[in-house]
Amino acid sequence: MATEKDQGSATRGSLRLAPNCIELEEQKAKLPRQFVNFTFYHARPEWRLLAEAEKKNCREEFVETVQEFSRQLLVHTYSTIGLRTNVDFMIWRIGYELDPIQEMTSRLNHTQMAKYLEPAQSFLSMTKRSMYIDKDNPDHVEDRLHIVPGKSDYLFVYPFVKTREWYTRTADQRQEMMDEHIRIGSKYRSVKLHTTYSFGLDDQEFVVAFETDHPADFLDLVQELRETKASSFTLRDTPMFTCRRRSLAECLEALG
Repeated sequence: MATEKDQGSATRGSLRLAPNCIELEEQKAKLPRQFVNFTFYHARPEWRLLAEAEKKNCREEFVETVQEFSRQLLVHTYSTIGLRTNVDFMIWRIGYELDPIQEMTSRLNHTQMAKYLEPAQSFLSMTKRSMYIDKDNPDHVEDRLHIVPGKSDYLFVYPFVKTREWYTRTADQRQEMMDEHIRIGSKYRSVKLHTTYSFGLDDQEFVVAFETDHPADFLDLVQELRETKASSFTLRDTPMFTCRRRSLAECLEALG
């Protein structure tokens, strides 16, 4: 998949940067990076044996705890009910420090609902620059440097690792292969790519997430990318998670 760095290199290689573009590049370099975390949860069978009143109390406490961190983190939630058997919902968190992510997780672990939930998968990564903002937070102004995440109905998330041979190729060779990826990606305007980086932070090298309202477009994009030369340098790009945007209350209600 084309990363932000690859896309930027392609632009610089084919066009001379105008003065305003140079200023934009300098702005990007000054912006702080963000931590990004995707955590997938699975409900234990014991959850469905609880009385409805107890379930309601557990759900409300869990939702309230997450909401308490809305000023420190960007938080988006997705349901995976019926889409995979090993995970039921996902929380996407974005922040400038790791502490709020850890504190939020600790607080959630102390809720009553934590007795019935298992974190089945977690991916930690960083942006190369500050790229996400909260559209509901008046302290942030949306501009060309920022993305408002969680606006599409579907999110497709997976870890990504390239072969070691990829890194032995010259920069020009890699750029030529990534140019092909970029050309293909540009055909699918309905699919937005988020590339974040995990080198030294987690088991994968990248975490890629695609937002779209049209799953069929994402399927066609991935199938076409499989035929590119760069695809032969993919070591791992699984597990893949199909996620449906839902409020946290809706995600928890769907657990049964």
